[in-house]
Amino acid sequence: MLSKRIIAIARGRASLNSRTALSMSRGWETASVRVRKAKFHSTNLLQAETVKVPQMAESITEGTLKTWVKKVGDSVNVDEEVATIETDKIDVSVNAPTSGTIKELLANEEDTVTVGQDLFVLEPGEGGASSQKSEPDSSKESESEKPAPPPTESSKAPESKPEPKKEEPKKEAAPKKDSKSSESSKPPAPAVGNRNETRVKMNRMRQRIAERLKESQNAAASLTTFNEIDMSSLIDMRKRYKDSILKEHDVKLGYMSAFAKACCLALKEIPAANASIEGDEIVYRDYVDLSVAVATPKGLVTPVVRNAEGMNFVDVEKEIAALGKKARDNKLTLEDMAGGTFTISNGGVFGSLYGTPIINLPQSAVLGMHAIKDRPVVVDGQIVIRPIMVVALTYDHRLLDGREAVTFLVKVKEYLEDPRKMLLA
Repeated sequence: MLSKRIIAIARGRASLNSRTALSMSRGWETASVRVRKAKFHSTNLLQAETVKVPQMAESITEGTLKTWVKKVGDSVNVDEEVATIETDKIDVSVNAPTSGTIKELLANEEDTVTVGQDLFVLEPGEGGASSQKSEPDSSKESESEKPAPPPTESSKAPESKPEPKKEEPKKEAAPKKDSKSSESSKPPAPAVGNRNETRVKMNRMRQRIAERLKESQNAAASLTTFNEIDMSSLIDMRKRYKDSILKEHDVKLGYMSAFAKACCLALKEIPAANASIEGDEIVYRDYVDLSVAVATPKGLVTPVVRNAEGMNFVDVEKEIAALGKKARDNKLTLEDMAGGTFTISNGGVFGSLYGTPIINLPQSAVLGMHAIKDRPVVVDGQIVIRPIMVVALTYDHRLLDGREAVTFLVKVKEYLEDPRKMLLA
């Protein structure tokens, strides 16, 4: 009986151990499933993302992929620039939506891309390409640390080669005996002058400028009137106050602010020069959004100084300086260039003496400034030397009659020849 009890107890313990082992194995299986699920979940979070061409503006649906800033395998941070798309108005930067590694580029440079098109594949993560780039660097370092191999006989051979060069003049002197054979062996003389040609694809901004200027030439009844401005008073005023304004406001006092103020005052008196044609209606404006022509490497752009009629000289100079910097840095936005009711173009900074500016539709007029040159003029019956600038006003004859256009330019002339009149207007 005792032996049977011992056997039963042993069997019970064995079954208990088996149940414990079974539960433990099930626990390990559950844990392993959890680990696999966690791994699957983490890989889902790191799935590659296809980045599309972003929305650029309401009026822009396509552009040219100008440059890839990043290549396949490069790591990027959030909001880091990956590509640049050139449109007919501005350049759009395509940034990474998250940190990760560039896995694939889905378009080539100079391709035309549309809004919503797949552009590149990005795998989220941190430092995806840094680890790959570290290996070649270490190999380069190890190669540079290796001692240079000892010079061999083959490497020493070139040192003994300069001797035959001394005999070359003797060989050249021998053929001179037979002049006919030497002349026949000479290569034909090259053509005089360089006739190479280079073809460069016109960028979208230049294409758009060409379209708009030709549209202006075809649509507007353009006419230009000229006048001369004695710049003596304005030059004297600038000399008096430019240093104090630079010190107090950290902005240079130029001539553009004076011309802007004079034009705003003249536009109040001649409102047709600040109007535009829309259909069969004429739109007159009580405000002046002044377009200022700025030359950039890609072409001429006209950022807008909003409500210039309410600004003083310093305010105008600050705004023009800020817009000019954005234009040179290629950071102008569509909002910076949209609109505009009147344009000033300063060709004088490039040395132009005369010129007929072209109207920036749908505007009705544009003022052209030119270089200041000393010229003999008659003042009170005496011939004197004065700094003279020739100004030109191109206007749309559909809106402005000759009388209004000439009156406008005369008003600008009077304000600039005596800037104190601007305080009384």
